[in-house]
Amino acid sequence: MEAMAFVTEDRKAAQESTFPNTYTFDLFGGVDLLVEILMRPTLITQKKKQKISDDLIKDCLSILYNTCICTEGVTRRLAERNDFVLFLFTLMTNKKTFLQTATLIEDILGVKKEMIQLDDIPNLASLVSSFDQQQLANFCRILAVTISELDTGSDDKHTLLAKNAQQKKNLGPSRAEINQATLLNIPGFIERLCKLATRKVSETTGTSSFLQELEEWYTWLDNALVLDALMRVANEEAEQSSTESSDESGLANTSTRTQLPQSMKIMHEIMYKLEVLYVLCVLLMGRQRNQVHKMIAEFKLIPGLNNLFDKLIWRKHSASALVLHGHNQNCDCSPDITLKIQFLRLLQSFSDHHENKYLLLNSQELNELSAISHKANIPEVDAVVNTDRSLVCDGKRGLLTRLLQVMKKEPAESSFRFWQARAVESFLRGTTSYADQMFLLKRGLLEHILYCIVDSECKSRDVLQSYFDLLGELMKFNIDAFKRFNKYINTDEKFQIFLNQINSSLVDSNMLVRCITLSLDRFENQSDAKVAEVLSECRLLSYMSQMSMRMSFLFRLINIIHVQTLTQENVSCLNTSLVILMLARRKEKLPFYLRTLQQMEYTEKYPGFILNNFHSLLRFWQQHYLNKDKDSTCLENSSCISFTYWKETVSILLSPDRTSPCAIVSYIDEAYMDIDRDFSEE
Repeated sequence: MEAMAFVTEDRKAAQESTFPNTYTFDLFGGVDLLVEILMRPTLITQKKKQKISDDLIKDCLSILYNTCICTEGVTRRLAERNDFVLFLFTLMTNKKTFLQTATLIEDILGVKKEMIQLDDIPNLASLVSSFDQQQLANFCRILAVTISELDTGSDDKHTLLAKNAQQKKNLGPSRAEINQATLLNIPGFIERLCKLATRKVSETTGTSSFLQELEEWYTWLDNALVLDALMRVANEEAEQSSTESSDESGLANTSTRTQLPQSMKIMHEIMYKLEVLYVLCVLLMGRQRNQVHKMIAEFKLIPGLNNLFDKLIWRKHSASALVLHGHNQNCDCSPDITLKIQFLRLLQSFSDHHENKYLLLNSQELNELSAISHKANIPEVDAVVNTDRSLVCDGKRGLLTRLLQVMKKEPAESSFRFWQARAVESFLRGTTSYADQMFLLKRGLLEHILYCIVDSECKSRDVLQSYFDLLGELMKFNIDAFKRFNKYINTDEKFQIFLNQINSSLVDSNMLVRCITLSLDRFENQSDAKVAEVLSECRLLSYMSQMSMRMSFLFRLINIIHVQTLTQENVSCLNTSLVILMLARRKEKLPFYLRTLQQMEYTEKYPGFILNNFHSLLRFWQQHYLNKDKDSTCLENSSCISFTYWKETVSILLSPDRTSPCAIVSYIDEAYMDIDRDFSEE
């Protein structure tokens, strides 16, 4: 009763109230006794093992779980007993006690200080192969905790200094990485996950086992909320269908009673797919990325998800869309919404810098990419030619095109916009492909993004950043894109709004600034009439071609970051400022740029503050990017400037020779020099 009260009461009130029965039970050793009862058979060495009845196991687990919910500290104590945690996994082989065991394990792993090693679970491979698909989906909830790095939530926010120091300490792979490898070694594991992720609702198991599981759920407290809502939906649907069928014979009526409402099946399936997609997504981002990619392609995950897109993943909400207690339909914790976000994250990690990204298209769309290349008289991308046509999407549209369709219909304030833009941007990332850009430009993506940035004057920082990044990838080196931009942003007023959005936060828009700078540089070196025409007409290119504007961007980019505050999110500002200076160096203008920065410092009445900071940032850059584990291909691919040129430019700027016209120190007066400090994580 106490646990029931805890789950159904408002959580806040529950924390203030005490639960005397649970507390007393634990105080007098009840919890330890239950653990002992459960584990006793494993401790006896006699030939004839004692067998505990399933009902007793169920009751022990229920009481343990209820005590964990109501009394603080119990879950932690259980988590410290490694032998007990590993023992619980062995109870999962029994179908009758599976759900109780799974829920308790999930709770315990949630508070465990040290991540468990999946390798330590007795007979893991045979345990997993004994699960049916529903159990496997529930097991994924547990796996999620064991394969995710413990502190990834705020990854972008950690300073790079702290992360680099941490990496020096951790020489071997982390526990999460070891666990990921363990899972990949279980025969048939990925294949089963792909099947689960792509099965249609109609393929799910018969009503009886499903009802039995719902009943299990109902006795299983934490999910009682979900069930409540499910029952509500079910009743509404049953009433609806009985009124519809009352004109016909009475027979139809009885069948609706015994049939399980479709919306309940859908909800159940959504909650399963959520867990499975999460696990696949983490594995796709891990060390064995290429191996996972190969398997996912082979087991046709992408075409399978494409077939579920309209019916399940992006289905229209029914009037009584399922919502948990105290939440509204659009809050981020409804299963429908979480599934969409998980799906978009999977697409993002699937297509990011990987040639398998072309599996997101169907055959006609791949032919269209080839046609775009032929028409423009450029060679086809190898990855397009090499894509195995038997593994691509089928149907009228591929996943990427479907994603563009829903993206355009998304309401302005929707939380999905960020994830949608990220997923499409990751398709364009890597070496710039003219055909990929044109494929998306033809479908009106540029106009849609500009509408969101300029006409709806988007305010959300996250969404703006994802739109600027996407716009940068879409327009980079593409003269047609700049022409389209100019056609859409056709008044000074619109252009001013666009500039205000860029200037409102350079951390968010610097990738776009980098794209315009690089594109302008390339266009200026081309002798093509069409390019010359766009160069003279395009507001954006004319704006960026003014030296004063480039200097203003450079000055602000260096000014908003410091070594102590560099994160994964804002380090791009440093690389963008370097791009501006590398292009200047190519034109032998580097001394002029450095002198101008020096003059700007004097105008601000603060000599040395920009150049000293820039000197420190570049020293950090060397430490960070010249590390043997660091992947420099991203910098090369995104800028089309060789990494050697990046390294040389940084060395020249950091030269200690005060007579060198390209060294930063030549432009800082002795009195204001402040460049010798070492960085630490303070």
